[in-house]
Amino acid sequence: MKKALLIFSILLCFSCQNQAQTSPKQQKIINAKPVEVPMEDGKAKAYFASGCFWCVEAIYESVKGVDEVISGFSGGHTDDITYEKSHSGKTGHAEAVEVIYDPEVVSFSTLVDVYFGSQNPTQVNGQENDHGPQYRSIIFYQNDEQKKIIEEKKSALAKQLDAKIAAEVYPFQKFYPVSAYHQDFVKRNPNQGYVRAVSIPRLNRFKAKFPELLKEEKKN
Repeated sequence: MKKALLIFSILLCFSCQNQAQTSPKQQKIINAKPVEVPMEDGKAKAYFASGCFWCVEAIYESVKGVDEVISGFSGGHTDDITYEKSHSGKTGHAEAVEVIYDPEVVSFSTLVDVYFGSQNPTQVNGQENDHGPQYRSIIFYQNDEQKKIIEEKKSALAKQLDAKIAAEVYPFQKFYPVSAYHQDFVKRNPNQGYVRAVSIPRLNRFKAKFPELLKEEKKN
């Protein structure tokens, strides 16, 4: 009897989590028309969420053609978003990055390859030991061409791995930068515990996998 009640409780909890993720407010975001961000000075912007934004920012900043990466939030249904509120799981937002890049040097398609190749693409609601909807994987599209690229690569990866890919595909709506404390965190805090244990190993795994995409190391 206790075992049956335990199973029922787990299923109920799972159901509640799914309902929270697909609330009417969140469903409105998922079904919205994408917002296309105009280019500025020949630079485009793309948006990705795949776990802790400290890690994701450092990965994209290592890629040739990427000028800057900003950490923040996207994918949710509220404008009132902070780091603390994102961790409540009630905003719909995930930790995300804004990637500012030169499309003459690196394509959106390649940035999607970086996205899928720098995470565990089958992990739901998190990466490694970071768990919760604020750490879930979301890849954002701004037009039909980007959506097609994402869906084709996601489908091909699912076939390759013979597994379901966790990344959600959202129409881009708005990006909310996080406070200055979190920007360039890995670069500024290389000896911080989480950075040493999680961020740098994840970055190094990406570098080993995609050496051809990396910027040249600056020599002192």
